[in-house]
Amino acid sequence: MQRTISAMVGKGSVSHNSRAFTAENVDAERSCLNISYCNESIKNVYHELFDEALEKYNAKQTRNDRKISDYYEKIRSSKQEKPFHELILQIGDRENMNAESDNGELAQRILDEYFRSFQERNPQLKVFSAHLHMDEATPHLHIDFVPFTTGSKRGLEKRVSLKQALSAQGFKGGSRGDTEWSQWVQSEKEQLAAVMERHGVQWEQKGTHEKHLTVLDYKKQEREKEVQQLDTKIDQKQTEYNVLSKRVENYDSCIEELAALEKELNAGDKYQLPEQQGFMTAKAYKSKIAEPLVEKLKSMLKATLVRAFEGWDNYYRLNMKNGNLYQENQELNRVNKKLAEENMILRTENKDFKLLRRVFGRRQIDDLVEQARFAKSMKRDNVRFR
Repeated sequence: MQRTISAMVGKGSVSHNSRAFTAENVDAERSCLNISYCNESIKNVYHELFDEALEKYNAKQTRNDRKISDYYEKIRSSKQEKPFHELILQIGDRENMNAESDNGELAQRILDEYFRSFQERNPQLKVFSAHLHMDEATPHLHIDFVPFTTGSKRGLEKRVSLKQALSAQGFKGGSRGDTEWSQWVQSEKEQLAAVMERHGVQWEQKGTHEKHLTVLDYKKQEREKEVQQLDTKIDQKQTEYNVLSKRVENYDSCIEELAALEKELNAGDKYQLPEQQGFMTAKAYKSKIAEPLVEKLKSMLKATLVRAFEGWDNYYRLNMKNGNLYQENQELNRVNKKLAEENMILRTENKDFKLLRRVFGRRQIDDLVEQARFAKSMKRDNVRFR
């Protein structure tokens, strides 16, 4: 069994995560299956983590305007740091890991085992709210934490800092696309993948690195397939058109043959009444010469008329069908042209996308794409319970 791993930055709605209120996408009858690991007040966590460092910092200040009365409020209003961060993790999607299926229960066991070692593995990330939801379409895990660093020479000795917290855990940022956060998220995915393997589930990695198609690559490939299919269809219609055209030409030649036959009837010896040979009564001439010739002419005329009417009927029907095929062919050419233009646009967008990956880093852009997919998946899953 192979399943994807989705990881994204959450909005940090603790009230929603703890089910202090029930949203439209929640199946309240299944909320009893949720697992709440912790749900502490973030302000209490700030007091626990920073009060001692805050007291030392304020004691050193000679000016009252430099003192900090409430560290949580200071961070909450800061433009550099957030009071806390949220990571949401999900295995597969609602099609293959639905919360009400056996696979959904398997996802619950995997996410539960993964979280049990999260705090030990991340000592610089103080988890104050964590919930595993089974009352939505797909099982997923919300982890809210306060990142902190110690031994700081600026501000509080112990202070909020995501970058420094992750750096202390060994994640050193490189290029724009290879930040501490992206490295850490990738590491957590690998930790989750290791737990999945213990339960017989392989990590299916999609949309990352060069082995997988980007969204634009996929769209471009699909457009190329459509163009190729239309080209094939146009060739088929063109072949059919050519066959019908030849059939119409054959009927045109039949008309010429009828004209030649008319000429033969008028002047050919075969169809002329011969002169009487020797002495012969009128009755004998009629029965032996005139009547057989008339019967021959009648038979030939009937067959000719039948073929002529069939020919004209087929001629008009084929002309009509030929005209329809021509219109279809023209329409297919227009659609093909439109798809070719769309494909050119996609090629340009794909070049721009690859440029973004070079400038900002492959991993960061891939993470953003994966987050967008996850957000779309979550939005789609929400519809199920509305």
